[in-house]
Amino acid sequence: MSDDKTSPSPDNQEDSGFVPGDDFTARWTNYFRLALGRMTDDGERQWKKARDLRNEATDCARCEKHRDYLLNYSPIIRFMRQNINKLGGDLHSENIRCRRCDTRQSGGFEKSYGIILCANELRDQGHVEDTMAHEMIHAYDHLRFQVQWSGNLRHAACTEIRASALSGECRWIREFWTRGQYKVTQQFQECIRRRAVLSVANRPECRDDVQAAKVVNEVWDSCFSDTRPFDEVYR
Repeated sequence: MSDDKTSPSPDNQEDSGFVPGDDFTARWTNYFRLALGRMTDDGERQWKKARDLRNEATDCARCEKHRDYLLNYSPIIRFMRQNINKLGGDLHSENIRCRRCDTRQSGGFEKSYGIILCANELRDQGHVEDTMAHEMIHAYDHLRFQVQWSGNLRHAACTEIRASALSGECRWIREFWTRGQYKVTQQFQECIRRRAVLSVANRPECRDDVQAAKVVNEVWDSCFSDTRPFDEVYR
């Protein structure tokens, strides 16, 4: 074996720009490398994972505090909870769980598990409220319309359209301040379409974003106009 053969650096530090470690020097080195654009996409993913692991307990505690407050005092959360109860469901602090998520999403609904809130992705109480409302609309649709979550992209597209339209997450102020969307005309509809297409495209049975957009367009009129359990769109 040749003596001048070098071994690869652990965690691809030299390639990614990320410095492993939780000490003061490693944290600030990573912070400045990220700020100065000296980290690759892979390095940034490693940095975010390390940050989320370090802050997991704090993030989850903050998420749980927001969740409990919203269950008691948020008009939209209380309204959705009441309507889910009427259909035989029950969402509460035991099945709305705050967890650290490895995927870059704010939450999710699973019929046999409940709702998960991705504590490391939630910015503030307003973001938690939008996410809870979105996932509670999925729960309502599951009970009210018997959504087929696997294999039926039309069902998936419809509940995503309704969740984005009714939860409040696509209101103009949220788009403007957090997502950099500055349009005034048709902003609301464009936000709903964009988010529905992204969600459908991420499903394993969807071929690509072209198919996702096609399915969303097919169900748009009927699903966008269906505001149940609200009398009108909540903004």
